[in-house]
Amino acid sequence: MAAYPQDPGAPDAPYLAFWQEKHLCTLTTPRPDGTPHVVPVGVTYDPGAGLARVIANRHSAKVGHVRARGEAGARVAVCQVDGRRWATLEGVARVSGDPERVREAELRYAARYGRTPAANPDRVVIEIALTRAMGRG
Repeated sequence: MAAYPQDPGAPDAPYLAFWQEKHLCTLTTPRPDGTPHVVPVGVTYDPGAGLARVIANRHSAKVGHVRARGEAGARVAVCQVDGRRWATLEGVARVSGDPERVREAELRYAARYGRTPAANPDRVVIEIALTRAMGRG
């Protein structure tokens, strides 16, 4: 993974491999006043669908920030770091409570992080339609 932008829909093999490793990530969402809200999350990357996914509680601040931006969605970023290696995905986030979309996000989370998330009737998925990918390996 070189220090250059990646095509989020067709990343090079090292970039994709890094996103398949188990790493804690951050999600940055815009607060109503425009300042960044950064929280730790688990993220899955699906270049074939052009999406990154974050499972969340529907009552969380991050979900509220995305929903506050309306149907157009919120510009967000997810990032992971491991020593000198880092990778960022940027895009437009929208929240979905659709059971099939939430289940897909849960399955992908379980595959990446090695554990099935506990049942949560308030779970939603933040789906990020990717516009940019960058990193350094």
